Amino acid sequence: MYKNIFAIGPLIQNTLILTPNPKPVKLTFLIHCPDQAGIISSVTSFLHQNGGNVIYLDQHVDKEAGVFFMRLESDFQQNTDKQVLRASFQGELANRYEMEWSIHQERIKPRMAIFVSKYKHCLYDLLSRYQSGELLVEIPFILSNHQDLSFIADQFQIPFHHVPVSKELREKAAQQQLDLIEEHHVDFVVLARYMQIISPRVIEALPNRIINIHHSFLPAFAGAKPYHAAFKRGVKIIGATSHYVTEELDAGPIIAQDVATVSHSHFIEDLVAVGRDLEKIVLSKAVQLHVKRKTMVYNNRTVVFT
Repeated sequence: MYKNIFAIGPLIQNTLILTPNPKPVKLTFLIHCPDQAGIISSVTSFLHQNGGNVIYLDQHVDKEAGVFFMRLESDFQQNTDKQVLRASFQGELANRYEMEWSIHQERIKPRMAIFVSKYKHCLYDLLSRYQSGELLVEIPFILSNHQDLSFIADQFQIPFHHVPVSKELREKAAQQQLDLIEEHHVDFVVLARYMQIISPRVIEALPNRIINIHHSFLPAFAGAKPYHAAFKRGVKIIGATSHYVTEELDAGPIIAQDVATVSHSHFIEDLVAVGRDLEKIVLSKAVQLHVKRKTMVYNNRTVVFT
């Protein structure tokens, strides 16, 4: 909008002042429902009628399951009443199409807690991306079952909580974790090589909101030294897998994976170095996909929009 201001005085007479339009609010819709005709046109028409401007849309149909998935971004004016929009969407569309759906506002940064043990490569990678502005989250705290990495939290000026875990302390530790998650309004947790099994109580509190990383040798080379076992077997590919945590250990919906080739000329320390590089890259990718609302979970699988 432009305004011409004609005022007395040589300095401001005939001055053109630019009044910028308020920056629109971007809302991301995640939808899945039984596949049927007319879903896309109904959703886009609804958004248009309610002042939305669709700027991105991607969809996928699982033919075997008969399920429709959609990720849609739409701009709205800042004064849009989001509660009214939610209620209208539920009443006019979600009920009709039996939708499971959610809305996420772009400018609201999710709150991400990090759990870690003694390995620091994934932690450093996440914190570096956070500090540089690449990872758009808030990090209310870092939690560990050891004191070893508290100095890293100090470096990045993030609160550090030591919550020891043992057979005797497992339930107490779970309660401390839950208390911190609730107190700091944590949206999701990243296990940056946290070498403890997560309590079912914590998993239940954050369904499909706990992200883990591990090597991709499972189930062939389980245990404390998978790279040593893989070296003895003479593997030619190593990799990393990031997934959402479920009560079934290391069997949750997969978010991201990557591999690297190795050969007989590599030593154990080479495999470990390559594996750790893959772990931090794959974990970062999975976290970014989650933060950008590009993952949808269904039947222990993920639909990942790129």
